[in-house]
Amino acid sequence: VQLMESGGGSVQPGGSLRLSCVASGFTFTDHYMSWVRRRPGENLEWVCDVTATGTTYYRNAVRGRFTCSRENANNTVYMDMNSLKPEDTALYFCAQGTDWSRRGQGTQVTVSS
Repeated sequence: VQLMESGGGSVQPGGSLRLSCVASGFTFTDHYMSWVRRRPGENLEWVCDVTATGTTYYRNAVRGRFTCSRENANNTVYMDMNSLKPEDTALYFCAQGTDWSRRGQGTQVTVSS
């Protein structure tokens, strides 16, 4: 399993970013995919899930601001992040379903004025 995240950066509060994750080494359409994050000094926490058919589920703190999606043809999952807040600052990973040990190296998102 290989997962490669990209798209992170530094933005001001209220800004937007789009994270991408390209998957390989497994049958992408057999798995739902997750985005998880590690905020400074905290454990990994779940952010959203995207099922194989595109149904999405969100952490309360990001619902309405983040949109998770996938393109099965390109083995890619996305997370559009809007109205970013300083508390969204974290290292973001995509993971293969509930197995968070199967995640990429992460992409850093920093929200600061």
